[in-house]
Amino acid sequence: MGWGKGRVMALILGLESSCDDSAAALVTSERVILAQAVIGQDDAHRPFGGIVPEIAARAHVEMLPGLIRRVMDEAGVVPADLDAIAATAGPGLIGGVMVALLAGKGLALATGKPLIAVNHLEGHALSPRLADPNLAFPYLLLLASGGHCQLLEARGVGDYRRLATTIDDAAGEAFDKSAKLLGLPYPGGPAVEQLALEGDPRAVPLPRPLVGTSEPHFSFAGLKSAVQRAAASGVHKPADIAASFQQAVIDCLVDRTARALATSNAPTLVVAGGVAANGAVRSALAELAQQKRRAFSVPPGWLCTDNAAMIGWAGAERFALGLTDPLDAPARARWPLDASADKVRGAGVKA
Repeated sequence: MGWGKGRVMALILGLESSCDDSAAALVTSERVILAQAVIGQDDAHRPFGGIVPEIAARAHVEMLPGLIRRVMDEAGVVPADLDAIAATAGPGLIGGVMVALLAGKGLALATGKPLIAVNHLEGHALSPRLADPNLAFPYLLLLASGGHCQLLEARGVGDYRRLATTIDDAAGEAFDKSAKLLGLPYPGGPAVEQLALEGDPRAVPLPRPLVGTSEPHFSFAGLKSAVQRAAASGVHKPADIAASFQQAVIDCLVDRTARALATSNAPTLVVAGGVAANGAVRSALAELAQQKRRAFSVPPGWLCTDNAAMIGWAGAERFALGLTDPLDAPARARWPLDASADKVRGAGVKA
């Protein structure tokens, strides 16, 4: 007998390999995560102080098949029980993206089940709806991760209007690069957050790029350069630099998000992406939402970082609308949520 005989809910296998986490998960359309597994690659990349794309891709090839078997066995599911296979198809490191997408295509071809090629950013964008069944569209989304920092109006599945993006570095990228400048271990974001607890956030004068300006976008490259100068000066304690840097990022995120809230009627502020796992960031944005009389929603920390549950859930949302993809769906290094958004100055390709 197959899993859930006579069931009405859909069962989706989610696969993720866009960066340095290999992941698989089984998610139902009723927000039940039957099983999930993630294997990171911190040890492999730590000697290099950052992600090496070739190493990441090889690790995905080695790890993902075993993770798929693990979650299927744990849930007591066989391939015939699946309703669809959802796999990240971009954006991300193209060698890694191809691993999950090709695995998803192979399973779809072998089982005759539909393929859903998921935009990794939509996985983050919809992850709060997996955690919060009462979260309805539209909402204002701050999507902040290692590769992206955007403000979007989420109007529906596949329907996003970009209000702001980074013109250079993303917030998570700034965390990781600042950690490296401070001699902190990889991954840098959590290390900076931990060290910041020991420092004075007012001790080091650091810039807040674009804060208070009419331009809607983010910029963190200048802040990163200021951290480099502060670290090289030998004047400041590393903990004070970390705390001051983190506070500067928070001030930028709060200011830019407040500006977006002033232009949007969305009743809820939602924060997602890896940076949303930072406790100080979450607290500051929750306070902003309260000040602006908006509801606030943020997924639990484990759902903010890369995982396959969010890919499975995005697949479930798309499957419910009949949105499936052909087996020749391409892998994409870049894939904006709002393809119609105007390009911005600087490195706007990150949008």
